[in-house]
Amino acid sequence: MGFSVSSAATAPPSRVLRACACVEGCPMALARRAASRLLQGPLRCGEAHRHLLPASAVAAGLCLALTMPTRKTTGMAVSQDELKKQVGYKAVDDYVRSGMVVGLGTGSTAYFAVERVGQKLASGELKDIVAVPTSKRTQEQAASLGIKLATLDTQPSLDVAIDGADSVDRTLNLVKGGGGAHFREKIVEATAKTFVVIVDESKLCDSLGPHFPVPVEVVPFCHEHTARIIKALPALEGCEPVLRLGSAANNKRDGDQPAVTDNGNYILDLQFTKPIKDPRAAARQLKSTIGVVEHGFFTDMASVVLVAGKEGIYERKPPRWRLFSRL
Repeated sequence: MGFSVSSAATAPPSRVLRACACVEGCPMALARRAASRLLQGPLRCGEAHRHLLPASAVAAGLCLALTMPTRKTTGMAVSQDELKKQVGYKAVDDYVRSGMVVGLGTGSTAYFAVERVGQKLASGELKDIVAVPTSKRTQEQAASLGIKLATLDTQPSLDVAIDGADSVDRTLNLVKGGGGAHFREKIVEATAKTFVVIVDESKLCDSLGPHFPVPVEVVPFCHEHTARIIKALPALEGCEPVLRLGSAANNKRDGDQPAVTDNGNYILDLQFTKPIKDPRAAARQLKSTIGVVEHGFFTDMASVVLVAGKEGIYERKPPRWRLFSRL
């Protein structure tokens, strides 16, 4: 198909080809397919991007889409670990600036955000960063990268916190704690002016509950009694509390002894077969239960969720009514 920048500039608007070459991570195949069609309106380049490319951008970007070599994507699917790395790096690149106090999350996705902070400090792109870690694991990783560390006792206000999540529902309520650090994570992230959540698309769900068990940190004393009380809570109808065994760092049984958190407590993973009708009510009822230290519901906390998918990284933000409620 013969087409050049000059022909794009002179073609009638109704005959201009629209192509998407402006979103980082957007597959070149999409740009080529778009360029091969004549459209009467702007092209929506993937539901994930929600990005419209007007005709005025074609002259600048279409030639690139048509002249770059074709790359076959068959057998080149991006791994989940690569998606986690991409979104972890993106969060630091977009939201961390020199001189900030940064909350560092815990988990397989947050690991890459910590790694990126260390890289940018080493290269000089970032300076004077102070970080507050949310677990011993994160503390050790950050220290090994030369990141200056503090606690909320000395740094009571955070500019930004970056962390992953195990489930994200349609209104950006979260379930966290698969790594057993949700108590410290919540203390730190509730203090941040901006809380950036980083996930891959596998963590998105319509409703919390069946997608991932809800971790609840409880004191070891009479933990079975606490589990019975939790099971009877009205907002948690149908849940089955399961004591986490082995490592606290994951909810897969890898030992025979109760998992112990950094705070010396146990974890009950609440398993659901049906969606939780009201996560906020569930959070309130858990919080008022004697024996519960902290639960894994993070409701109305996320400032933005960065999602890594096959077509690139995109943002999701809270509904407007939630933003107003936080003023």
